Amino acid sequence: MAKPELEFMDYKLFEEVPFSKVEGLSERVIAHDPETGAATRILIFAPGTDTSPNGVQIHDFWEELYIIEGSIIDLTLNREFTAGMVACRPPGMEHGPWKSPDGCKTFEVRYYAKGQ
Repeated sequence: MAKPELEFMDYKLFEEVPFSKVEGLSERVIAHDPETGAATRILIFAPGTDTSPNGVQIHDFWEELYIIEGSIIDLTLNREFTAGMVACRPPGMEHGPWKSPDGCKTFEVRYYAKGQ
């Protein structure tokens, strides 16, 4: 089943649910295709969130991100990323863990490319 067809709507209509074992990290899944694993979501870091318990992240899928508001600090790189910045991570790219002293919202698209 493909992702659903959706016309413009308030993203807050999608349920906010906890994401991972880290307190303060949640997501609003806009669309998900269980057959392909493709997903679109808003990831939300509450102020003070620290994802150190999750360690460095490595995925087997592509991940494209846009920081909507706030900022996150990559604790491995010791570098802050702020609203308006984008990222494109190929499978296998290490990133995180993250800390967000003031909170952050990101728009993320995840997908598997053919021939991976």
